[in-house]
Amino acid sequence: FFFFFQESMHAYAANVYSTVVEELMNGKQRKFIAVEQEFFRLWWDGVATDKHKKQVHQLLQEGRLEFVIGGQVMHDEAVTLIDDQILQLTEGHGFLYETFGIRPQFSWHVDPFGASATTPTLFALAGFNAHLISRIDYDLKADMQKNKKLQFVWQGSPSLSARQEIFTHVMDQYSYCTPPQLPFSNRSGFYWNGIAVFPDPPKDGVYPDMSLPVTDTNIHLYAQAMVANIKERAAWFRTSDVLWPWGCDKQFFNASVQYSNMDLLLDYINKHSDELGVTVQYATVGDYFQAIYSRNLTWEIRDSQDFLPYSTEPFQAWTGFYTSRSTLKGIARRASSLLYAGESFFTQYVQKHPAGPICKCRALKQLQSLRWAVSEVQHHDGITGTESPKVKDMYTNNLMYGMFNVKKLMASIIFDMNNAKKDGEVYSSVYNKHSRIPGVDQYVVVYNPLAWNITTFVTVSVSHSAMGVYDELGHSVPAQVQSSVESRSAYDLYILVEISGLSYRKYNVKPLNGKQSAFIGRSVKYKRKDITRADQKSQRFLPVVNNCYQVLFDPNTNLMHSITERETNQTVQVTQEFLEYHVNGNVTKGPISDNYFFAPSGPAVPVSKAVGLEVVSGKLMTEIRQYFYSNVTARDYTYAIYTRIYTVPEGYDGNLLCHRIEQEYRVGPLEINREAVLRTSTNLNTKQLLYTDNNGYQIQKRPFKAYVDNPVARNYYPMVQTAYIEDNTTRLMLLTERAHGVSSQGNGQVEVMLHRRLWNNHQWDLSNNLTLNDSSVVRPVIWLILGTKAVSNILYRTSGLALEHRPVVMFGALSGGKPKLPGQLQQHSVHESPVTLPPNLHLQTLSIPGWRYSSDHAEQVHSIRMGKQKQGDADFSRVLLRIRHLYEAGEDPVLSQPVTINLKSLLQGLGSVKQVEERSLTGTWDVNALTRWKWKTVKSPSKGFSKSTETSENCTVTIHPKEIRTFFVYFQGQ
Repeated sequence: FFFFFQESMHAYAANVYSTVVEELMNGKQRKFIAVEQEFFRLWWDGVATDKHKKQVHQLLQEGRLEFVIGGQVMHDEAVTLIDDQILQLTEGHGFLYETFGIRPQFSWHVDPFGASATTPTLFALAGFNAHLISRIDYDLKADMQKNKKLQFVWQGSPSLSARQEIFTHVMDQYSYCTPPQLPFSNRSGFYWNGIAVFPDPPKDGVYPDMSLPVTDTNIHLYAQAMVANIKERAAWFRTSDVLWPWGCDKQFFNASVQYSNMDLLLDYINKHSDELGVTVQYATVGDYFQAIYSRNLTWEIRDSQDFLPYSTEPFQAWTGFYTSRSTLKGIARRASSLLYAGESFFTQYVQKHPAGPICKCRALKQLQSLRWAVSEVQHHDGITGTESPKVKDMYTNNLMYGMFNVKKLMASIIFDMNNAKKDGEVYSSVYNKHSRIPGVDQYVVVYNPLAWNITTFVTVSVSHSAMGVYDELGHSVPAQVQSSVESRSAYDLYILVEISGLSYRKYNVKPLNGKQSAFIGRSVKYKRKDITRADQKSQRFLPVVNNCYQVLFDPNTNLMHSITERETNQTVQVTQEFLEYHVNGNVTKGPISDNYFFAPSGPAVPVSKAVGLEVVSGKLMTEIRQYFYSNVTARDYTYAIYTRIYTVPEGYDGNLLCHRIEQEYRVGPLEINREAVLRTSTNLNTKQLLYTDNNGYQIQKRPFKAYVDNPVARNYYPMVQTAYIEDNTTRLMLLTERAHGVSSQGNGQVEVMLHRRLWNNHQWDLSNNLTLNDSSVVRPVIWLILGTKAVSNILYRTSGLALEHRPVVMFGALSGGKPKLPGQLQQHSVHESPVTLPPNLHLQTLSIPGWRYSSDHAEQVHSIRMGKQKQGDADFSRVLLRIRHLYEAGEDPVLSQPVTINLKSLLQGLGSVKQVEERSLTGTWDVNALTRWKWKTVKSPSKGFSKSTETSENCTVTIHPKEIRTFFVYFQGQ
């Protein structure tokens, strides 16, 4: 959807639902499927009449209107994080179950650009019986089509395999739209309403490209064309049931003309079925899969390999969108992380202060505004960066508004917990890089949203270099202050924080006259070096050392030279450089890059001939600042790397902190038709094998494929959270806080695409304003981890989540004398936490959804049929808990073991647990009642129903590798 929701509702979406519902009531044989709940909910709440609503209930009961997938949006699969996929699915499913008592059981994932192996697992966990995709590589699809292999049972997770497998149907070459060409007409076929016009419908009611109406004179021609297409498709599948999709993007805004023409056509074909050899009927996706299931065939199994990347022809590799609109990708992930923190913060507040002064209904609305914003941006034309600037601005504004609401909520909770006087803006801001603490006493409040104890640095911008930092008891806290990278007049204050899980701590930051508390980072600037004329061999290197690494820089070039992992004394040569792919913007001169495609004109070109270096070193941290210039005399730089290496004082658990080399990049503004990459080259013998993650959930192996055409772009993959290269002994890992394209274009190399700026003259791109003329500066962060495979296996999952969920920093001046100690929410010593999990389990969700539905299905359906759905206030007694096992089976001797936990004792820091119900992924099924279709496979020849998981007695649960377990928890006194 390339349009504002309001515009879309006015021009198109509202008319779809209104006219489809009316037309379904006019013909008992008619059916329709609907996917995305965001538009449906806007229609339901703002447009639908009472009559419409009664009709929708009736049509759903009759199975003639079917919701498939049922999430807020049809999410992208390549660049989204598993947490956000689950969130948007849960949002939509909660609405559908609360409103209609229905639970979608089939998918229709027809439009995401490539298919991830995470999706079949998630849809299985949500209770789906079958999954449907369309966009996979053109040559692979042709091969599968020829060999009747477009349908299979997909075991998307290597560890969960058969337990969470799902039958998958891949659309044939015609994809999800009706065939556009008719042999007897120069207009499109079967689109009798034409194509929607934005922003206003045409005054005369004549839309572009309306198909010829069905008449007595052309009905046999229509029938012949449709039957020929059905028979062509039938040859590609194993059963005689053919799924024939009718519709496309921006269709059915006038359902009356659509159905009245199609009715005539279907009747005609069925009357002449003997001679035509085909019978036809309106169907839902569920009808189709039911027909296939009842054929009782034995299906092939597909393992956990995904369908990425996706190309539609050799020079159309859809790998550009892995990086498009990097700023939006970054904001979307920041918003998701803030939502995660806000949810657990509010849940704790409600449990511990049920009578607290904060209005819970208003607080829930604040959280819901961010749930909606994070959900909608997961759309396959959202976080992908494949929307127009106007729509990108809408996504951004909704995210910023939701973040503002959740920051306000968290601030007011802290305000209440601290019994602060209500005068003055207290905790007015959740810290971001642009807020600066003035030169007065300030309190910095830091919340750790993870269910593990963390030791890390938080950064605060201050206006003095003489600063002291003190904890709640007045003890001095290790900190370092140094000149800011971004601003000449400011300083960056790095505070070492040690916080237990789901807890916050308060630090007093005050300027000091004379006596010094924070360490000072001293800066040494080195002469800019011409790297094109550097001598080959340096005799001496500039070392930067902490307990885990020694990083050497070459004074001849000011570039990184090597990293030594000190425990094993293993040294790897590592150099980093920025390069740009030049791309063509003229469609008459060859393939183009745009928001979707990446089509480089040749190999990447180094961008800088000279590098400047500044080293800022202190007791706690060394920051290496490298500035990349186009030549020795250039005034400004377009690229910079800020590398930070931390030294942790005695008495702190600094294992994760010590093992990460943190890099922040500054890239842009780029010249037009340039795609910027950071290439890291090592002497590891990787055989050009790369590993990347699917959605932060599982790892895929990416061998380099030697395509004849477009090999650079077709060997790009999405990195959502993790990528690595390795040889027999050593692994170099990259962890990221937003999605990027990543590739290994040479042995020992990994390159990350950081930014793109493009313009082309392709008519479709121009008319939809999809040329990606993005002149922004981006500042992504990547953490590097170097070490043995065993060590990096232990570190990278917790480190990836530590990067994803960095502590939330809030600050403000507390008015009045010495503040009272914070209330119960925080009062845990460093070693005690309300919820602590072992390092192989992640607290994926702790929230109060607010749904009013009954978790007893019979009761919920009955109350809807009787028109007695619960109205009024949200339900604050139900807590949604998800726990995910982070490891694959067999990945680590210790961490890959199943873990048994008692939920009562796990959650006792929140309150006394009264009752626990285990639920399906999105919460709408009791897992004991959830049975999914079991499809016959070579490995399991019997058909039947598969049960989900074994459920705990007495609140004890054993969580196996890669499982995601979902619970409703009710506490005493709620």
